[in-house]
Amino acid sequence: MNQDWQNFLTAQGAHIQDGAVQHFGAAAAERIAARDGTVLCDLSQFGVLKVSGDDAQHFLHNLFSSDVNALNPKLAQYSSFNTAKGRALATFLIWRNESEFFLSLPQSLLAPIQKKLTMYVLRAKVKIENASDGMVSLGISGADTAKILQPHFETLPQNPLDAVQHDDSNLIRLDAHRFLLNTTPQRAIELWPQLVAAAKPAGSSCWDWLNIRAGIPFILPQTQEAFVPQMANLDLIGAVNFKKGCYPGQEIVARMQYLGKNKRRLYLAHVDIETAPQAGDELFSMETDEHACGMVANVAAAPSGGYDVLAVVQIASHDAFPVHLAALAGARLSFQPLPYPLP
Repeated sequence: MNQDWQNFLTAQGAHIQDGAVQHFGAAAAERIAARDGTVLCDLSQFGVLKVSGDDAQHFLHNLFSSDVNALNPKLAQYSSFNTAKGRALATFLIWRNESEFFLSLPQSLLAPIQKKLTMYVLRAKVKIENASDGMVSLGISGADTAKILQPHFETLPQNPLDAVQHDDSNLIRLDAHRFLLNTTPQRAIELWPQLVAAAKPAGSSCWDWLNIRAGIPFILPQTQEAFVPQMANLDLIGAVNFKKGCYPGQEIVARMQYLGKNKRRLYLAHVDIETAPQAGDELFSMETDEHACGMVANVAAAPSGGYDVLAVVQIASHDAFPVHLAALAGARLSFQPLPYPLP
């Protein structure tokens, strides 16, 4: 986190731990505001890699599961970076300006993914940098977000994953009620007091909860190489293009798509317990007996208590059997509908 930005947030009442805002002094109220009102979140739990150079587009297109060639400054994408066996090493949001590409992914994976990508550069004219210190990412969510942002930007992106560039700021519309603003620390410091006049400051976990409710998964260190993209619904959120050429794991991903062998999907669920589940926790059902039928991908505290999770589960277990956390005797998951249809 940029030091000037961290100092500013601390002065605003932010409780910062491990480089991310935990809350602004009222965590429970902030979660309720994320559900029912309008919130403004610092997103330092994510970092940003900047990829530049003459070969940057070709380089990324040949490594990622999305159609990077289709990207332009007015469009963002979800994407993934996979092993040769088709297992996701990282998922991220990617956008660009005229000459540079930006990848937003969990801070915990920033350094290892930068290192892994650098191994592929060889003689390509590509530079991969950690841009997090010079960039602040803010998430704003609520029914009135467009009205709140309008006075500060000449135009707003209209459709999901549309993007607009305003001088030193990039604004991406994620869905009907959520925007992602990427800007300089100084611009963020200028905008924050104006935005919080209409939006409640909220901790990073509130944004994580909103991502979970939107069905947008992020690979974490505990779940690296655990899922083929379709298992995590990446094909349903535009993160996989089945018409592009080869990339690491493409053969496995395509075979699963066209031969219909995907037996797992990502589901939204609630678990009513006091102790937070963790990404990577195994799930069990009578379908598989002592063998795990799934895994927790992402977790966030729910506004009404307990936790909401995104979990990759065997389709048969989800459809016909109760699914439990950690053991057959563990807490039962209560599945809820995702905001997009499953095949």
